[in-house]
Amino acid sequence: MNDIVDDPNMNPRNVAETLRRAIGERYLTYALSTIMNRALPDARDGLKPVHRRILYAMRRLRLSSSGGFLKSAKISGDTMGDFHPHGDAAIYDAMARLAQDFTIRYPLVDGQGNFGNIDGDNPAASRYTEARMTIMAEALLQGLDEDAVDYRPNYDGRLEEPVVLPASYPNLLANGSSGIAVGMATNIPPHNIGELIDASLHLIKSPNALDETLLQYVPGPDFPTGGVIVESRENIAQAYATGRGSIRLRAKWEVEDLGRGQWQVVVTEIPYQVQKSKLVERLAELIQTKKVPILADIRDESAEDIRMVLEPKSKNIDPDLLMNLLFKNSDLEIRFSLNMNVLIDGVTPKVCSLKEVLRAFLDFRRDVLCRRSRHRMEKIDHRLEVLEGLIIAFLNLDRVIDIIRYDEDPKAALMREDWGRKTARATCEADYVSPAPVSGEDEFGLTEVQTEAILNMRLRSLRKLEEMELVAERDKLMEERAGLEDLLASEDLQWKRISGELREVKKAFTKDLERGARLTAFAEAGEVEEVPLEAMIEREPITVVCSQMGWIRAMKGHIDLNSELKFKDGDGPRFIFHAETTDRLLVFGSNGRFYTISAANLPGGRGMGEPLRLMVDLPNEAQIIDIFAHVPGRKLLLASSAGDGFVVPEADVLAQTRAGKQALNVREPAFAKICKPVTGDAVAVVGENRKVLVFMLDELPEMGRGKGVRLQKYKDGGLSDLTTFTLADGLTWKDPAGRTRTQSDLSEWIAKRATAGRMAPRGFPRDNTFT
Repeated sequence: MNDIVDDPNMNPRNVAETLRRAIGERYLTYALSTIMNRALPDARDGLKPVHRRILYAMRRLRLSSSGGFLKSAKISGDTMGDFHPHGDAAIYDAMARLAQDFTIRYPLVDGQGNFGNIDGDNPAASRYTEARMTIMAEALLQGLDEDAVDYRPNYDGRLEEPVVLPASYPNLLANGSSGIAVGMATNIPPHNIGELIDASLHLIKSPNALDETLLQYVPGPDFPTGGVIVESRENIAQAYATGRGSIRLRAKWEVEDLGRGQWQVVVTEIPYQVQKSKLVERLAELIQTKKVPILADIRDESAEDIRMVLEPKSKNIDPDLLMNLLFKNSDLEIRFSLNMNVLIDGVTPKVCSLKEVLRAFLDFRRDVLCRRSRHRMEKIDHRLEVLEGLIIAFLNLDRVIDIIRYDEDPKAALMREDWGRKTARATCEADYVSPAPVSGEDEFGLTEVQTEAILNMRLRSLRKLEEMELVAERDKLMEERAGLEDLLASEDLQWKRISGELREVKKAFTKDLERGARLTAFAEAGEVEEVPLEAMIEREPITVVCSQMGWIRAMKGHIDLNSELKFKDGDGPRFIFHAETTDRLLVFGSNGRFYTISAANLPGGRGMGEPLRLMVDLPNEAQIIDIFAHVPGRKLLLASSAGDGFVVPEADVLAQTRAGKQALNVREPAFAKICKPVTGDAVAVVGENRKVLVFMLDELPEMGRGKGVRLQKYKDGGLSDLTTFTLADGLTWKDPAGRTRTQSDLSEWIAKRATAGRMAPRGFPRDNTFT
């Protein structure tokens, strides 16, 4: 690049390009590099480059499954230095995942030390852990020395690395894969290797088999953490046919009988890729927020296996109802997104069906078989050539000894000798006759390979060179070579050999391997009934207490409303009423909004309670006007300090969120002042000027939200209080002495809505309120 820049004859126009093109070309290069060399697995061996390089580096370090362990730092260091020029932390993290039996279905690395756990804890540092390959990894590398795959130079050209591993089983589907590239991603679940091999054998017999037929052998994924798949068979079939879809996976649970009608739920398997610690935290949060009020407690009693204990609030609760709620509100049920986007032949990214992935693996196995057979034939040909020479040497042992002992150039002499002609044994160097030079091609002499084999042979091996053994080995090799020629010439024999190899793999990795059987079960999800929150709460009487400073609590039982209660210093009672745990409480703020809280979620009465503002998003500048239990079918009369109001059905003001629901629109300096339940057919309003107005209730509109209409006209001040009553029974209030007074004749105060009214009757309270 510097040479180009320093060239005095360079014309800038020759190298200029548009920014769009420059960025596009460079980003395309980066995208292709990410897709092909990082994120997407190869359909043939199911590995990404980093995993392939880790296994190959471990093979070069001779870390076999039956050998010793080696420090992980050495393994990641060699991988980084020789094949993978990236961070050692990323390499070690990838290797650690290959050793986690809760992450990968068939671990490829046998780890010794702390390699992380299902709670989400990270592995120990690489200097503390050790590793070696498993038999599953060795099966992927089998045949690497037999020219089974192509090699390519490593990043600096010093060494060579395999382009792909021979892979004696369909590792892509067996262990799955996930990755995010540029513009595409992949997410393949793990499967049972025995089922995959059964499907492969069927595909060999019936190359045109349908994806639906293969599902008889591979009914679905087999996750390393077990669980229960509750997806319908139709959806699973569609996902495997298109390569895209999702699969519902639930935790496995059972009911433990504790005697005397008591029971608890024990979760023994959790969904794939769910961290147990975060799951326990989420379940505890559901208990604390009372989103699942029928759940009383969660305990994690896990040791080597998973054991999460869920205690219900009552023994009368249906266990299925409890679990369905937890499935809905936590990661005890997840959706695993299936996206089988893989590299076909290591080059072309494609979303494949189940059949296409298995077909790619089988075609690759056939190519590996042919390459290994040709390599074996080359080895046999070389050995046959050596054996022919050794047989000749055995039959002419005296002549061979003479040539080696007396000839100045034994190698050339052995190659010139006519072994078909008998030559007398030399008794001394003078009697020795060197082979005559041969013109043209020598039909009787030994080849250079044969000559080297004879010259490199140890003297003590001469007694073992028995003709019968040499001939037997030659005949055996020639028979094997003939079989290999037949194999390479016949496609049927090739598929028959592949089938036999797959059956051996199935036997080794299902019957003889721990965790070889299927771990994930299947079940029907069933219909989940929508159960209202009130139906899940045990109905108990409570007394709701809210202080002047807005601290709220629930006392057990219906206590005397006039009893003395403890409050914080400087605080006192404001609202106190009887309710039940199944009630919903409505809080009306001076901002005109209604807030809804569940009575079951209120803090207990042993302490001072909690601030109501922590339960709902009530602004600091807004005051609590009223709080009461919701009564279905009831109507409320709302009014502002400016004297505007309307009637609203109580069901319309129930809020579903913490933010509440706006009902009465107010504009400063006015504020929401009154919320009264509607009873009777008339409305009585009193202003701050002590004028009282009575009008019929039907003059007020019924609205869901708004400013309302004018209730009473004021020159000065605003609304003080209002009430609803039955006109025929008269208007009732309490005088300052606490006596109840009733005004039956209200003709003096009855008028149309929005008029000024008349001065209050004699004996009306000085605070201008009806209560």
